[in-house]
Amino acid sequence: MDYIKPLDVVRNMIATGTAKAGLSTKDLLIRGFLSGALLGFATSLALTATLQTNVPLVGALVFPAGFVMIVLLGLELVTGSFALVPLAGVTGQRSPAQVAANLGWVFFGNLLGSVVYGLLLYVALTSMGTEAPAGVAAKLVALAEAKTNAYAAHGTAGLITVFVKAVLCNWMVCLGVVMAMTSHSTVGKIVAMWLPVVMFFAQGFEHSVVNMFVIPTGMMMGAKVSVADWWLWNQLPVTAGNIVGGLLFTGLFLYWTYPSGKEAPVAPAAIAPPAAAPARA
Repeated sequence: MDYIKPLDVVRNMIATGTAKAGLSTKDLLIRGFLSGALLGFATSLALTATLQTNVPLVGALVFPAGFVMIVLLGLELVTGSFALVPLAGVTGQRSPAQVAANLGWVFFGNLLGSVVYGLLLYVALTSMGTEAPAGVAAKLVALAEAKTNAYAAHGTAGLITVFVKAVLCNWMVCLGVVMAMTSHSTVGKIVAMWLPVVMFFAQGFEHSVVNMFVIPTGMMMGAKVSVADWWLWNQLPVTAGNIVGGLLFTGLFLYWTYPSGKEAPVAPAAIAPPAAAPARA
């Protein structure tokens, strides 16, 4: 059967988190770099689709293409790792130091990939800075300012808001990672992971790796945002919220209700019908 049951999914989550935590720094950086760039591609694609159709939902429907590439290629996205890698520590498969090192290197790799793609896109959209931002470039400027200055205008309430949006975002993103484990087939994996990712993007929640692309690229295009604004009003609180949404609401909740040692209940045996009476001669 194509469907994989929840108990086996959680076992796969633990096994995957354990394998990820054992990867070398080189692998984490390369796979993290590629993931950051691919999510940048997906974000600029979603913005293009939204501008072309004037329907934001269309952008949300195409955005998961980048996420699918990341998962199917076994790359490293720190937001997805927030649900899986800590489980290796919770179960004693890896040490806390290994878990922290994994998440730190993947975060850095994602940041590098996002910024490098953003720089290349800046060159492509502005003819290396010789043309004023328009279309997608102008949208990136507006988004960078909305994701920082708009929250700063509300002070503490803005920090709480961006944190909560980040929790809601990664709850869905990590469910996408987990849902991909519910199927053996490639098509089944794609469909299963597509749904939660559309849900987060369509509602404008905050994803730390998406923002690693959007905000610095918007700054390159001319957004009135400082590096301090980027990190204080978005990157740090969003990362914290993503950790809570991924680790608690996805990873730990599923682990607590389907612990790896718990066996699935055995269905009672069917009662056999009484044997027919022997025919008389």
